[in-house]
Amino acid sequence: MFTGIVTATGTIISVENRGDRVLRVGCIWPCNEIAVGASIAHSGICLTVISSNAHSFEIAASAETVNVTTLGQWREGDIINLERALCLGDELGGHMVSGHVDGLAVVKSITPIGDSHEVWFEAPVELSGFIAQKGSITLDGVSLTVNAVRGSEFSVNVIEHSWQVTTLGRITVGQKLNMEIDMLARYVARLADYRRDQLA
Repeated sequence: MFTGIVTATGTIISVENRGDRVLRVGCIWPCNEIAVGASIAHSGICLTVISSNAHSFEIAASAETVNVTTLGQWREGDIINLERALCLGDELGGHMVSGHVDGLAVVKSITPIGDSHEVWFEAPVELSGFIAQKGSITLDGVSLTVNAVRGSEFSVNVIEHSWQVTTLGRITVGQKLNMEIDMLARYVARLADYRRDQLA
């Protein structure tokens, strides 16, 4: 589990296809202290560490992950958001995030407002019903609050700190970001479907 609070950015050092796609990621963490088998969120994608050294670690991604997330487009030199998995007693600064990407959100517009940026996204139609004003959304691993919703489009406000310390400050119109809907919204919708089925 994660909270969508990015604690570092990483650089893709290498990308290899060895059955699964294997990527080496460099970052400022003491990577030799990361256990093999540890879960780390990479721009919102939960991936397992398969090896590490002092300054980098390797992860493996299945064909499914490559096909349904932005990972398939990652190349050497790309910057990604990183978050270590929660430990008991850690501060829950964002919201509960699983690291399981539900779909890709497309950047529609970026507008500076004061020191912040208002960004509008278009969500896949099948996920739009899970997005609510003042609800939570995870975009490329960053926990954000939904400002407004109109159909399948929604906006978020990104403060200057998040704009600077995550990859959100590098996004462009038309770019796709990994999106995870709020876990609570998912279960509320499932409960509503279950009750409807029971009454049918």
